[in-house]
Amino acid sequence: MTKRIAFQGEPGAYSHEACRNARPEMDALPCRTFEDVIESVRSGEADLAMLPVENSTYGRVADIHRLLPHSGLHIIEEAFVRVHINLLGVPGAKLEDITEAHSHLVLLPQCEGFLKEHGIRGRVSPDNARAAREIAELGDKHSAALASELAGKIYGLNVLARHVEDRGDNTTRFLVMSPQADTTRRGEHEMITSFVFQVRNIPAALYKAMGGFATNGVNMTKLESYMIDGSFTATQFYADIVGHPEDRNVQLALDELEHFTTNVEILGVYPAARPRG
Repeated sequence: MTKRIAFQGEPGAYSHEACRNARPEMDALPCRTFEDVIESVRSGEADLAMLPVENSTYGRVADIHRLLPHSGLHIIEEAFVRVHINLLGVPGAKLEDITEAHSHLVLLPQCEGFLKEHGIRGRVSPDNARAAREIAELGDKHSAALASELAGKIYGLNVLARHVEDRGDNTTRFLVMSPQADTTRRGEHEMITSFVFQVRNIPAALYKAMGGFATNGVNMTKLESYMIDGSFTATQFYADIVGHPEDRNVQLALDELEHFTTNVEILGVYPAARPRG
């Protein structure tokens, strides 16, 4: 039986592309929400989850950091997808025919220069892959979708213009999550450890908690805060560090961290997808 990897969105979404790139041997399972993605793995309907966590242009993906600690899943891999946006039209349509382009609210501003140059109005859709599907169903040669080439192939649309995004470096980082943790050393590059923690309610607690990473030479590549339980005083932090929990300097840094926190939870230990720095 072929294993499945779940993603949020419709077939042809960039999360679907991430699944195809990272796990080409697995069937991709589309889900309506991030919560549905997680539940599909917890229930056994899917074997792995593919979740976006941050975009190089727009920052972190809303709600993901809040969901990860309570998901019951473990990060086993990271994956990066270069977000190439294409203008997709129905068969027979030409670029000069297009008067409006449909896509997700986040994607439209990324193509502002192209749209303005060609006199095309942007129209908001809940999902870029859904926009492609709806354009195919509409069959109007004056309407197009801004989406991936994968979406074009799935819904029978032609690429009228390729890579129309204004920025040439827009990339989304995804996490592959599994019901089972894997802390083995693997991959071609360094290991990454991701964890969440809450600092104690004492003066300079965060400063002191971070001190152990500096003094032990541990590179922290990400530190983000977000409120929990609807409280302005209860703050949780998400962090990525370079290293494995069994490394001596990482052990010392985590030991010091625990002195100034009420909770530390490791979310995953996994290989860096590419050299960092």
